[in-house]
Amino acid sequence: MEALRIITEEHQNLWRIATTIDQVADEMQAGSKVDPAFFGAIFDYIEQFMDGCHHAKEDEYLFPALRQRSPEAAVVIDRLQVEHRNGPEVLKSLREQLAATAAGTLGNTEFAEALRIYTQSLKAHIRTEEKDAMPLAREVLTAEDWTVIDRAFLDNSDPLFGDQAAAEFRQLFHRIASLAPDSIGLGAHSAGILQPGASKVSGDVLLSVSGLESCYGRIKALKGIDLEVRRGELVALVGANGAGKTTFLRTLSGVQPASAGRIVFDGEDIVKLRADLRMRRGICQSPEGRQVFGPLSIEDNLRLGAYTQPKHQVPEDMEKVFAMFPILKEKRDLPAGTLSGGQQQMLAIGRALMGRPKLLLLDEPSMGLAPLLVQEVFNVIKALKAQGMTILLVEQNAFAALAIADRGYVLETGNVTLTGSGQELISNEQVRAAYLGM
Repeated sequence: MEALRIITEEHQNLWRIATTIDQVADEMQAGSKVDPAFFGAIFDYIEQFMDGCHHAKEDEYLFPALRQRSPEAAVVIDRLQVEHRNGPEVLKSLREQLAATAAGTLGNTEFAEALRIYTQSLKAHIRTEEKDAMPLAREVLTAEDWTVIDRAFLDNSDPLFGDQAAAEFRQLFHRIASLAPDSIGLGAHSAGILQPGASKVSGDVLLSVSGLESCYGRIKALKGIDLEVRRGELVALVGANGAGKTTFLRTLSGVQPASAGRIVFDGEDIVKLRADLRMRRGICQSPEGRQVFGPLSIEDNLRLGAYTQPKHQVPEDMEKVFAMFPILKEKRDLPAGTLSGGQQQMLAIGRALMGRPKLLLLDEPSMGLAPLLVQEVFNVIKALKAQGMTILLVEQNAFAALAIADRGYVLETGNVTLTGSGQELISNEQVRAAYLGM
């Protein structure tokens, strides 16, 4: 039933979009200007992703099988497919109303009301699929049905649903997050660009941790951690507060001393190396709570991230960060402390990227962010992975972290208790109950 997992993840994304539209509609009614570029990005995403891909997958694979297996399904599916067919016309009408509002021939209040009617319809559609269609599919479809449906949904070479399409959808979402007002997004005046994927990486072991222990006084925070990260992998480390996740990353980067064990990075045991020497070897961290240097300018924060790098490559690397997060370029001379939480998180990630990491450590990157930016953080992480970057991700948002991870580790009170692929851990009943709220 991988198809249902994919559909549910897509529904979560669409729900965030709907919630964002509602929030911006509220701001418009309070007197904010209508931003045609932002709404254009929203409508492009809906047109290409929801109307062009999400609905098409369901109509082609899931719904025909449901009709065949259950006479009861027709009533629900007929209504859903009418809404699918009407989607492009509804979107065309919204584009026309956007143009009229921008031209001053339609008031903000009228456009905001049209947006709310649309989001109510979208949320009702998602509820019907989640509460009626999908439970019925679980009940009546056979193993043979799921084999065919899942194969189609997981076909990474498919031109409509595959890796290339996913990268295009990430870019569309990135535009929305970049252009959204800074109360819910990044507040830039231009959209960022996520770089396309790079060539495949080798997959040899880059980081090998064995028997790692670390203490705070007499308290042993890490109690013999064994962990491995291969080149090009995204590995998630999940667990409750106090499990030792941040301590583990601090010990890897050398800020927290190890009391026992080995850390072998790129073939070298670095457990006794100072933190600055570990960074020079390619371990760069975006810390929990962002920890930007508030009084310093955004540009100076980025330059500090590149302190160990040759000076001639810094301007080029900074332009890459600015291309990804244009709001940082727009505010480059301002103190970092004046940025919103989401903007500071992108600065923290950008600062780590300035060190040209072989291994990027991300500690709770979605903490405290608005829903749109939570998704955008994971969107950026997926894009970095597609470029071949090796990433170790620590997250309390276990579901989101494991959903994008190649492999995951579950940490409890300083011990690794479970490991497996991201999807294996999501399916594990113990993990679902303890960390996913299922």
